[in-house]
Amino acid sequence: MTGETPAPHDIYTVVGGGAIGGTLAAHIAMAGHPVQIVDADTQHVAAIRREGLSIEGPEGSVTVQIPAFDPVDAPNDLGPVLLAVKSQATSSAMEWIAPRLRGDGYVASLQNGLNEEVIAEFVGSQRTVIAFVDLFADLLEPGVIKDGGFGTIALGEYAAECFGDSSSSRAHKNAGFGPNTGSRVAKLARDLEHWGTPIVSANVSGFLWSKLAFGAMLTATSLIDDDMAEVVDANRATMLGLAREVFAVSDDLGIQLEGFDAFRPDDYRIGSPDDVTEAAFDALCHWLAGQTKTRSGIWRDINVRRRPTEVPSQYEPVIATAAQRRIHTPRLRALVDLIGELERGESSMGTDLFERITEI
Repeated sequence: MTGETPAPHDIYTVVGGGAIGGTLAAHIAMAGHPVQIVDADTQHVAAIRREGLSIEGPEGSVTVQIPAFDPVDAPNDLGPVLLAVKSQATSSAMEWIAPRLRGDGYVASLQNGLNEEVIAEFVGSQRTVIAFVDLFADLLEPGVIKDGGFGTIALGEYAAECFGDSSSSRAHKNAGFGPNTGSRVAKLARDLEHWGTPIVSANVSGFLWSKLAFGAMLTATSLIDDDMAEVVDANRATMLGLAREVFAVSDDLGIQLEGFDAFRPDDYRIGSPDDVTEAAFDALCHWLAGQTKTRSGIWRDINVRRRPTEVPSQYEPVIATAAQRRIHTPRLRALVDLIGELERGESSMGTDLFERITEI
């Protein structure tokens, strides 16, 4: 890098510098690329400004100096934006981002759930990058993130996967559908290589819907105060039922699911031989047991941070799409409702709560 101040269009702005956003911002910075963080948590911002952003990883800890701002004092001119806020905050974040986004800027959703449609409503599909991120990380305290290591990232162009409008369909048929599109995804993938090797894919939606199925299992583990691997292993039939409800919707939408980490969606489908499904569960539980993060982010939101989870914003769209297509998703409906009860303090974690899904 030179000593020159980067132009705004060269600076990555990570909006939401928590577990995922902070981890990736640190890796971008360590690779020598300009990056800044914008976060509404003023204590987190103050800690980063004062001490730097500390990442506690499997191979030790590192502290990185990254410019950090709250939305009030942040720059007004944004180039590429990596959006990493909770999914329920997508609209409010985009209200802040959209008027500041340069004409050559874009927004990549590094979030859980299906947020690209909301982002595109603000900035258009051509300035929306679809992304899948599966990282096991936690914000331990302001300025300190625990990174579990490994994981998967996939990147692509939202307009190329958004078949609903004619311009996007044309874009999908023609690889060069914009002067900054394919090249910007490739550049983002290269700039994240300090973290690992992101996948550049024409089917990021397949990863996102697979994660919704896998995520339904992990969300359900939050109903019992125990490690994810233990709860999944002890409740395989219920976990299978949750995943298959997601599969029913994605199949009806014509989405080809993609495997990632230790989750291979086809092994859990109706019609898959029992021994294949059991072996898939064995491998998944073994992989979960080996992670440094043993409890889900949902469990942490409820028990540690005591804040609303993003479960409704992730799964209500799935349930709504299912209803429109006359697909029954009673387990997903119960899961969302039970997480709501935990958030409001109306129920306590335990097997009795979990059994309200098992009984369906």
